[in-house]
Amino acid sequence: MKKILIIEDDEVVANVYCNRLMAEGYRVQRTSHGETGLKVMRLFKPDAIILDLMLPGMSGIEVIQQVRADKDCAAIPIIVFSNTYLTELIQEAWKAGANKWISKANCSLKEVLDVVRHTVRKSGSAPEKVESEADLQARLRMKFVEGLPATLATLRGLVKTLIKAGNETERREAIHQLHLQIHALNGNAGVSGLKLIGQLTSALEALLRTIEEKPEHINASTLRTTAAGVDFIGFLFERGLLPENQTLPGARILVVDDDAISRRAILKALEQAELPSLDVESSEAAYDLLAAGPFDLVFLDVDMPGMNGFELCTKLRSLPMHQKTPVVFVTGLNDFDNRTQSTMVGGNDFIAKPFLFIELTVKALIHVLRGKLQPAK
Repeated sequence: MKKILIIEDDEVVANVYCNRLMAEGYRVQRTSHGETGLKVMRLFKPDAIILDLMLPGMSGIEVIQQVRADKDCAAIPIIVFSNTYLTELIQEAWKAGANKWISKANCSLKEVLDVVRHTVRKSGSAPEKVESEADLQARLRMKFVEGLPATLATLRGLVKTLIKAGNETERREAIHQLHLQIHALNGNAGVSGLKLIGQLTSALEALLRTIEEKPEHINASTLRTTAAGVDFIGFLFERGLLPENQTLPGARILVVDDDAISRRAILKALEQAELPSLDVESSEAAYDLLAAGPFDLVFLDVDMPGMNGFELCTKLRSLPMHQKTPVVFVTGLNDFDNRTQSTMVGGNDFIAKPFLFIELTVKALIHVLRGKLQPAK
């Protein structure tokens, strides 16, 4: 009988995989901390380790390093769970010695079990009377939904604490607690098959991790985006729970900026969320595209030669198909007058250069998903 060790601090996620692996005929041990996991490993001698990279105390990267440094356990395959957007963390895991990587929010239970079977070379079919993945996800989704009011109240309370924080210490503690809550929500959404909530919380978790680790990025813009992300989670709790709403909808996004470097940065942020886009360097070319067909979102610079961004926004609002298309201004003109002007000409959002890729990703997901899930009027 093959043995699996699960090191995961989220009890719901850990129990789901523990129970299913045992039903599949594996012996399973689980623990919620890296230090304890290493002790269990040395006694249990597992055939594979499933490891969350985001753990309290000793990090997942440190666990991998400790495993690879232990001569008796160094060859044990390690399967890591992580957030798709935390690319640097995933690279660290590869360098430390991870064997497989699984997206916590976007990988189905069947895909996880297939990875485990392949990793430990276990053949044969699952035992009879094992709950199907569809039935399991339906049951988990029901339990998830029951906890939504309390979850949302906790998240909104943390956002209020963050906004009202009187000093840097209070602000960073609020960000830390919010990061933990979003991390847990992301994992629960993943095992429940709620992919849209998982997609949004993955990006929001990555943003919170970035500003927690690099406090120089804590500013009015990132805090507004964090608050908007939490607020949109409430929207998804209302509109994004149905099984038919679990595929990221196709989107058509237009990026308008005369600066090639800035355009590439925006395109990179959109690629992270698998959101396709077109980019142009002039307002005139952008207007021609907008007049020719619909777009789901427009990212727009302000300071451009010829027709500036404010003028383009005014013109596109005169087009019937773009009267309600979300427009996000991305500009270095980050003063009160320009923010006010962006609203007056019909802009929906504003992000200042230089920006974090992941902050722009969060904004893009919010606007695209809201537009796709909003009932047609």
